[in-house]
Amino acid sequence: MADPQNEPLDLAGPLPGDRQPDIDSMIRVDQAGEYGATRIYAGQLAILGDRSPAARSIARMAEQERRHCDRFDALTVERGVRPSLLQPIWDRAGFALGAATALMGPEAAMACTAAIETEIENHYGEQLEELGDTDPELSDMIAEFQAEEAEHRETAIAEGAEDAPAYPLLSGAIRLGCRIAIAAAKRI
Repeated sequence: MADPQNEPLDLAGPLPGDRQPDIDSMIRVDQAGEYGATRIYAGQLAILGDRSPAARSIARMAEQERRHCDRFDALTVERGVRPSLLQPIWDRAGFALGAATALMGPEAAMACTAAIETEIENHYGEQLEELGDTDPELSDMIAEFQAEEAEHRETAIAEGAEDAPAYPLLSGAIRLGCRIAIAAAKRI
């Protein structure tokens, strides 16, 4: 029987009480969020078409979101992370949110983008803080995407998001929905 007092201390592993980030949960929620964003933009473009200045901006942002989603899709496979079981909901709810805001007008579509990107930028910031230096590959990817999400928010504001009807109410409701979706996708 080994004597625990004579065993070497493992300095490479976490110290007792250290909290390690739940990387699987991070990847799951980020993949779900990026997928949801592609669906929101698809709903907006289905209504707005491709001719208006807002639609052209949305199409550019949608392409970046597609790239983000593709990278998280690949990461889920590489690391064996189970995707969110709520994916069918993100598909339909995202498209419906995008279409509904676009039906309200280009400013409301941009208000939707500004609200969501505000929450995602904050969410990515929290993840980067939690990750620290534990997973440089994931941290670099999240930091890159966070910068692009901030750019999307700034584009949306520059293109009239704050001129949307009932902007504070619309923005607040969308931001709350986004926070609820993030919490659900982490677990389910």
